[in-house]
Amino acid sequence: MYSLYFQKLKDLFDIIEKNEASHISLAAEKVAHCIRQDGIIHVFGCGHSHMLGEELFYRAGGLVPIHPIFFEDLMLHKGALRSSQLEKQNDFAHVVMENVQIKPNDILLVVSTSGRNPVPIDVAEIAKERGAYVIAITSVVYRESVTSRHKQGKFLADVADLVIDNHIAVGDALMEHPDSPVSFGSGSTIVGMMIVNGMMVEATNMMIEHNFIPPIFRSSNAYDGEGHNSQLINKYKKRIPLLDN
Repeated sequence: MYSLYFQKLKDLFDIIEKNEASHISLAAEKVAHCIRQDGIIHVFGCGHSHMLGEELFYRAGGLVPIHPIFFEDLMLHKGALRSSQLEKQNDFAHVVMENVQIKPNDILLVVSTSGRNPVPIDVAEIAKERGAYVIAITSVVYRESVTSRHKQGKFLADVADLVIDNHIAVGDALMEHPDSPVSFGSGSTIVGMMIVNGMMVEATNMMIEHNFIPPIFRSSNAYDGEGHNSQLINKYKKRIPLLDN
């Protein structure tokens, strides 16, 4: 069974590479430009989607100016049911974003596979109001299958400046078995990790090609990793307090 699951993931990778190439390249271009202009890439998601922010943040081989927006009440460790209920609340995003500093040169990357819940939608809109460029990773097919929970009937794809479709089917389960009434084997996190890392690799390459030295973390376990990283942390810690807490 696991080999079939792996194959389905590989098929999704191929679909995304074929259909989302131009969107991923444009996202990378925006990220590279943002960093060259001393901007920050903010990353937000509720529930499991927040893991894409953790994936990119403070990562050996990764870009430094990544700011994950961690709002614990929307993360599973504070109560799974509660976090899910809060994500569905209209206007709750204003509480989430109250102390988040977003500037016009920044980017907000918002992750929500269904794209139907109010908090990710409103977070995107708040960031746009503050002048940020908003990139969404979502499954566009949800708009054809379910209704929005947003008070204005919006989906995340409706408010983002750029949409990258993760091509996840409704329900986020890739596998079926004739003896099980419920599908299983989620795929959104894995393909999401592939998308965001691909985006950052492409952005890094673009910066290098434009003779700009990209701010990249070295492993702290490698030679002079800590010395290299401390200089970068000092540069960005005012805008990303999580680097220094």
